[in-house]
Amino acid sequence: MKHIKSHFEIHTRFRNGIFLLSIILLITILGYYFYPEPELTESSFVELTEFQNQIDSLKQIAKNNEKKYKVSTFNPNFISDHKGYVLGLSAKELDRLHKYREKGKWINSVADFKKVTQVSDSLLIIISPLFRFPEWIKNNNTSKSYSKKKYPIKSHAEKKDLNTVTSEELQKDAKIPDFIAERIIRYKSKIGGFVSDIQLKDISGLYDHKRKMILSLYTVKTPRTIKKMNINTISVKELMDVPYFDFETALDIKDFIKSNGNISDFNELKKIEGFSLEKIDRIKLYLTLN
Repeated sequence: MKHIKSHFEIHTRFRNGIFLLSIILLITILGYYFYPEPELTESSFVELTEFQNQIDSLKQIAKNNEKKYKVSTFNPNFISDHKGYVLGLSAKELDRLHKYREKGKWINSVADFKKVTQVSDSLLIIISPLFRFPEWIKNNNTSKSYSKKKYPIKSHAEKKDLNTVTSEELQKDAKIPDFIAERIIRYKSKIGGFVSDIQLKDISGLYDHKRKMILSLYTVKTPRTIKKMNINTISVKELMDVPYFDFETALDIKDFIKSNGNISDFNELKKIEGFSLEKIDRIKLYLTLN
C-alpha cells in the first residue's frame, strides 16, 4: 500500500506552472477592477462634435449633388457640351446642333431635333420627353402674327444711324430684348462698325422680324471705311482681319488658291471642305476677285 500514489499528486514542475498561471490571472483580474477608466474631457467632446459635423457636412454635399444632377426638362436649343455628354449625345451630333443654332435657326419640335442632329431613334425616345418648348411654339400662332406684322415706313433721311445707336435706343424703339441689344452693340464694336445693314444677319438670336423692325428705324449712314482687297493676292494675316475668317479658314483659302489657281467666282469657295457660303454676301463687303 505504501507504493500506491494518490491521483491528486502533482509533479513539482506542474505545481510551479499552475502557481505562476494563478498569479497572472490574479494580476489581470485586479488590473481590470482597479485600473482607472479614461475620463472624457471637454476637449474630447469638442473633437467628437467636430467629427460629427464633418460627417454631417459630407452627407449634405452628397445630398446636394444628387439634386444637382437630377435630370429636369430643358429647351433643346440650349444644350451645352456638358449637358450633351450627360444626355449621351456624340460630339458630331452636338456640333450639328451648334452649327444649326449659329445660323440663327431654332429647334421647334422633336422632329426638328432628329433632322438636325441625326440622333438615333433609341436615344431620342429617352431624351425627347425632357424637351421643353416655349408656349408660342406649342400654340403655333407666332408665325402668323409675324407675317402680318407692319413696320413703320421711314425714308433714309428719317432713319437713325445704326452705327451710333445705343443699346437703350434699340430696346426702347425696336422693342429688342436687352441681351440681344447688347449683343448688337458688342458685335458692332468688334468689327469696328457696320459696313452694311446686311451685317445684322450675323447677330445670333436676332429673328428676321426683329431685324426688319430695326432696319425700319435705323440704317448704316456712316459705314466703316473698308479698302477691299483681292482674295487671290491677300495674305493670310490680312484674311484674318475679315470678320468671317479665322486662322484655319484663311490657310484653307490660300492653300486652295495655290492648288487650283485664282478664284474667279466667290461660289468656288464652297469647294473648300467645311466652308459655308451662308455669309458670302457679307464677305463680298471686304474682298474682291481682282
